[in-house]
Amino acid sequence: MFFLLGICIVLAVMLALNSIASLASSLLWKVLEPRARRWSGASQASILCLLRTLPVVGGITIVALLFTPAYLTHEPRTNHEEITLNLGIVAFFSALGVVLAIVRGIVTWRATARLMADWLRNAERITLPGITIPAFRMEHKFPVLAIVGTFRPRLFIANQILQSLTDDELTAALAHEIGHVIAQDNLKRGLLRICRDMLLIIPTGRTLDSAWKEASEAAADEYAAGRDRMVGLDLASALVKIARLVPIGSRPTLPAGAYFVCGEDPSGFKARVRNLVKLAGRGTSKPPTALIGKLPLWVPIAILVSLLAAISIESHVLVLTHAVIEHAVYLLS
Repeated sequence: MFFLLGICIVLAVMLALNSIASLASSLLWKVLEPRARRWSGASQASILCLLRTLPVVGGITIVALLFTPAYLTHEPRTNHEEITLNLGIVAFFSALGVVLAIVRGIVTWRATARLMADWLRNAERITLPGITIPAFRMEHKFPVLAIVGTFRPRLFIANQILQSLTDDELTAALAHEIGHVIAQDNLKRGLLRICRDMLLIIPTGRTLDSAWKEASEAAADEYAAGRDRMVGLDLASALVKIARLVPIGSRPTLPAGAYFVCGEDPSGFKARVRNLVKLAGRGTSKPPTALIGKLPLWVPIAILVSLLAAISIESHVLVLTHAVIEHAVYLLS
């Protein structure tokens, strides 16, 4: 019962910390959003990804470095508290979120692998200007222009896109996709999905997911348009042409990947075109960049983990943490 009680406490604490921190991140973004809209898309995407992942990483780290050692060190092996119904329910939903995140991650990975294998069977390897990753052309009813894969990305492009775009428009569209590769957006998309699934029962932070998706597209647009002011206009033209090729009511079937056009709502599509025209008019000047947006994602996470690790070696911190555990178990009794 000692270890079962410990597992229940760890799961309950992780769910509580994750939920509170995710709610705080969503509220913080609402405060920052009016100002953040003036920042570059890359800055917005970096901050949004951090706000989405930090609660989960922080919750797991706090549980691993503080609550687990405090319980193992200071909880008596006999005459300890019983597992109450309320504690069991909270722990169950926490465990359910973790299991769902793992299962959905595996399902998405396998579905993407199967679809990629199917595409590769009917695709032809080609060489495209400025593209160093493997590129393939194929027949598809949807105007596919997508980066598929996290650690070994591949580019897939439908024949109708190659036939519809001019050389300049194609170069601009490919530069947009390379922007996704450089930013490692497929990896970040997977991390955000895990964070969302772990809080499936308490759906906080969904606005951060949609905001990150918009910001990541804007960042890739800015990357492509940053080389030359005319590229922004070529990219806007390519976006309009490809959108017209999308069959009515059709959406991509790829579970995990970065699409140039993904059947987005008209307002989002128009906003991208307007932003590209604005970037072309701005010339060589760039949108302002937030300082934290310049840092790789792992830097603030590493700082948080290091601080928590430094705190956890203090014995009185573990005593205080165990007192928190006792109060939490009492409140759930």
